[in-house]
Amino acid sequence: MTRANEPAGAPRIAVVGEALIDFTAAPGAALAFEGHPGGAPANSAIAAARLGVATALIGQLSTDLFGERLHAHLAANAVDLRFVLRDDAASSTLAFVERHPDSNRYAFYTQGTADTRWCPAELPVLPQSCRWLHFGSVALLGEPAGSRITQLVEAEHGRRIVMFDPNARLDLLRDPTGWRARCGHWIALTDLLKLSEEDLAVLAPGQAEEAAIGACLARGPRAVVLTRGARGATLFRRRGEALHVRPPAIRVVDTIGAGDTFGAALMVALLEAGVQDAAALEGLGAPEWHGVLAFAAAAAACNCAREGADPPRRAEIDALLARDHAGL
Repeated sequence: MTRANEPAGAPRIAVVGEALIDFTAAPGAALAFEGHPGGAPANSAIAAARLGVATALIGQLSTDLFGERLHAHLAANAVDLRFVLRDDAASSTLAFVERHPDSNRYAFYTQGTADTRWCPAELPVLPQSCRWLHFGSVALLGEPAGSRITQLVEAEHGRRIVMFDPNARLDLLRDPTGWRARCGHWIALTDLLKLSEEDLAVLAPGQAEEAAIGACLARGPRAVVLTRGARGATLFRRRGEALHVRPPAIRVVDTIGAGDTFGAALMVALLEAGVQDAAALEGLGAPEWHGVLAFAAAAAACNCAREGADPPRRAEIDALLARDHAGL
């Protein structure tokens, strides 16, 4: 319920981190690229907003050509921008993407960009309506933003449900050992940890999956969701057996933004399942969790059926799930 002093539409989800431009390589030998708005946190914020949940982005955008495009794109998708600062002195982060059958190869240009310079004098004050705080990705790797985001999560830990998606890019980690140590602190602040298989390989190289997930749970999260691309996703909890779901079958066009969409749909579905605080994550039964994971997997599948990070609306997910249940 919204408090009397909060405006209608006050955010229920807040996502902190970067918005950037993804330049996707065209087929062929030439260095031809097409630009799309992106950035894992921005993609997740848009995905949640498209699913009808009031969602705010926290971060900083440049006022350059790309920053203006990103601001307009976020606004057009009903993302609440009250916590987004603007930077006249820095450029936007750019990511160049080369597609491969099983994953994508990235080249990031982040030095001194607006999102890495996010360092407000005072941390944003989130409204009581906000139940989820989502963080992770590239913004954690730059300073001062990485430290300031950590301070925000520390301040909100125990007040919101915290979701962490590392979205690890090994080619961006100048000190993987140091990153893993910091990641341990971030995981300790987390209620729901979302990892891809690629994240887990960077976080715990050479470790067996069960042992690595168990070590994560021992640090504090109530649950860990491991995404496996076309093979679906698996839920691990402190108590109870692991639970696996497979996504509906689709023709994959592009996997950019699939994990971001999955994470956003996970938060939305958990809110709709009545999860309003961290303790409720442990109280949710297997049937409810299965429905939540199936919804998130279908949302990610919809995103993969078209070019670039383009999260679905609810009607698209409902149609895909209905088709899948009918065996079509």
